[in-house]
Amino acid sequence: MASEALTGGFANAPHAAAIAFRGAMRAMAMPGVIEHIEGAAGPVPLSPAASALLLTLCDPETPIYLAGTHDTAAVRDWIAFHTGAPLTDRARAMFALGTWDALAPHDAYAIGTAEYPDRAATLIVEMPALTTEGARLTGPGIEKEAALNLPDISFCQANAALYPLGVDLFLTHGNAVAALPRSTKVR
Repeated sequence: MASEALTGGFANAPHAAAIAFRGAMRAMAMPGVIEHIEGAAGPVPLSPAASALLLTLCDPETPIYLAGTHDTAAVRDWIAFHTGAPLTDRARAMFALGTWDALAPHDAYAIGTAEYPDRAATLIVEMPALTTEGARLTGPGIEKEAALNLPDISFCQANAALYPLGVDLFLTHGNAVAALPRSTKVR
C-alpha cells in the first residue's frame, strides 16, 4: 500500500465526519441546495467533497464501484485504508463513484425492490461545475422550486418516475455537494 493511502483522511475524524454527514444529509433533504463539506483530501481525481462523502458514508459493509479514471490503485488503496469498503461491480454497488459518462450505463445499478426500496445504489457524480442553474426541481424538501445543473435531465426524469424505486445522486465539485434524491421531480 502506497503511503499516499495513509493521508487525506479527516484530521479530527469524529468531529469532521459529523459535520460532513450533516452537510450530506442537508443536501439530500433539500434538493437543489449546494452544501460545502471539507476536511478530506483523497488522491487525484477525488474531489474533497467526494472524499468526505466516502469517509462519512462508507464502511466495510458498503460495496463501492469505481468508474473510469476514479478506478486507480491510489483511490482503491485510500478507500481500503480509510473505510474498509469492498470494491465491487455496478450491479452490486451501494455506492458508485465517477464522472457521469464513466458511470454509464446508468440503468445497471440497483434501484431497490418493492419490499426493500432502500437497497438502491447511490451515485456520487464528479461534476465539471455545480451551480443552482439549469433543471427545475420540485418535490419533498423544496418549498416551491429549485434549480440545479444536472448531468442528464432525461435520466433524472425517468429515475424520478420509478419512485419509490430508483437511484439517488450526490453531485460533487471541489468542496461542493448537492443531491438529487429519487423523489425529486425534474423538468
